[in-house]
Amino acid sequence: MAEKLLEIKDLHAGAEGKEIIKGINLLVNKGEVHVILGPNGSGKSTLMNVIMGHPGYEVTEGSIVFEGEDISGLKSFERARKGIFLSFQTPEEIPGITVENMLRTARQMVTGKFQRIFAFRKELKATMEALQIDPSYSERYVNVGFSGGEKKRNEILQLLMLNPKLALLDETDSGLDVDAVQIVSGGVSRFHNESNACLIITHNTRILEKLKVDRVHVLMQGRIVEEGGPELVEQINRNGFGQLAGNA
Repeated sequence: MAEKLLEIKDLHAGAEGKEIIKGINLLVNKGEVHVILGPNGSGKSTLMNVIMGHPGYEVTEGSIVFEGEDISGLKSFERARKGIFLSFQTPEEIPGITVENMLRTARQMVTGKFQRIFAFRKELKATMEALQIDPSYSERYVNVGFSGGEKKRNEILQLLMLNPKLALLDETDSGLDVDAVQIVSGGVSRFHNESNACLIITHNTRILEKLKVDRVHVLMQGRIVEEGGPELVEQINRNGFGQLAGNA
């Protein structure tokens, strides 16, 4: 029997008094890859932020259960410690903090274990090289002066170094050329195993080529209007979202 990792039950959420998520139910088991598709403004990024506990959004009804525990009232850093990771659609620049220091501190906070500097640097260098990131970037401030593609690869570097239980990937492939998408896709594939899970928002399905997709959810106007297997991705690619508008 599949082991539940994330279960969302009748979730309603929004911001500034406006309801954006309108009764979503979602189950993600360990070892699975789920994809969320939908037109702009459908609530996809809001859903990711609500799962992560972004303080700008309020859950008004329903629950978010992670490994059997209702985490709806937990802060973002508490959810991160439990093993949830969010890759941002637009990664922020963090002046004054190097990539290495940020990752080493984050790993210590998440695992509760001291990270020996030389062993950590060796692992970091190997992971950066696998993602075709110049290892010297570990000494640069997080995302400062990085190109769009470098920022996205840096997000996958964080994913691999922190090794969470659930990866929430919000359009990590947006704005990337073909080669960069392949690198990012390979990084996600390298992360994924039978003990963790991925929930991916994408408009560019090339990032899915190296992954076995288990379930696809189409989100429109804050509701899941269609669900299916990987064949649903091809259907949307061929026919768009218009065919499903009547279900929203």
